[in-house]
Amino acid sequence: MSTAIVYYSMHGNSEMIAEKMAAKLDADVIRIEPDKAYPDKGAKKFLWGGKSAVMGEQPVLKPYEFDPDKYDSIIIGFPVWASRPAPPIWTFVNDQKSKLSGKKIAVFACQSGNGAEKAFDRVKKMIGIETFAGEMIFIDPKTRVNSDNDKKIALFCEKIKKER
Repeated sequence: MSTAIVYYSMHGNSEMIAEKMAAKLDADVIRIEPDKAYPDKGAKKFLWGGKSAVMGEQPVLKPYEFDPDKYDSIIIGFPVWASRPAPPIWTFVNDQKSKLSGKKIAVFACQSGNGAEKAFDRVKKMIGIETFAGEMIFIDPKTRVNSDNDKKIALFCEKIKKER
């Protein structure tokens, strides 16, 4: 069996981490995107995105290919919005919830401030699990480049490999 990395990324932070993990794990990468893009600049970005996250909105997603039967491990990556996963992750988890049962699930989050731990708890609750196979938090990895992020990715991937 293999690993899938499913992620949503607005500014490329989650995408960058997903690609680095995929290279270390030989994992499939599945990008999910809302059918209607969120504003990505200025006040609209925070008002629209924050409202969508707080209200638990589940936007319609563009078509994506994901066959959970192909994977024993699934890593879900996302930006944190208002201490919650970005709304496209809600849609993915809700759509795939029954198919995620029995899989090893790990998560990573990219954020500028804080709230990832609360976001992780919300995802666990929605899936109906008590723990993840791994959790990792990155602070603006695309703009705050440092070698610690590469070390964190390597440790995270080693943990996932052991869990497979």
